[in-house]
Amino acid sequence: MSNTNSKIILPEVEEHPLEPFLPPHARLLMLGSFPPQKKRWCMEFYYPNWINDMWRIMGHIFYGNRNEFVKTNEKTFDKEKIIGFLMQRGIALYDTASAVRRLKDNASDKFLEVVQPTDLDLLLRQIPECHTIVTTGEKATETICAYFGQTQMPAVGQYISFTHGDRPLRLYRMPSSSRAYPMKLEQKAVCYRDMMIQTGLLRETE
Repeated sequence: MSNTNSKIILPEVEEHPLEPFLPPHARLLMLGSFPPQKKRWCMEFYYPNWINDMWRIMGHIFYGNRNEFVKTNEKTFDKEKIIGFLMQRGIALYDTASAVRRLKDNASDKFLEVVQPTDLDLLLRQIPECHTIVTTGEKATETICAYFGQTQMPAVGQYISFTHGDRPLRLYRMPSSSRAYPMKLEQKAVCYRDMMIQTGLLRETE
């Protein structure tokens, strides 16, 4: 009987393709898990998948128009308009992993292996006014709770408070903006709107 040694070939490690978006006056840091594969992008920015509803949710909340950031008839989002909005509101963006392996050829967080968690201390030092962190999905929430040593994750739509170093922080867990998450856009928008009001980025009268 012949013996054969079979090697397990792991997928290649992917480094994060985008620089952190960190307005110096940002009060809120929004963190996903990791960008989808580039073949799924419709623009060179965060939440780039055309069928991801993050920018539709933001349009619905802040402008009463889910298509505020959509480029009509182009199946893409208006990156410059999004950046202007984020700068005005003081919202920073990055992800909880800076390097991953994709265990399957899809955009699902379930099949992401975090190789290198993001250095969140480094990010927070660059946005000293930030006291709120928002995660946009379960994988991101798990990763950030492990980073900060928090043993209990907040429920969806809720937050936990803790102190890191000498900085008081709130960690909100929001529903994923992926359409795979079983909640209507309008219901997701209610969660995000409540969070934006609680953190002072949106007035109730807006």
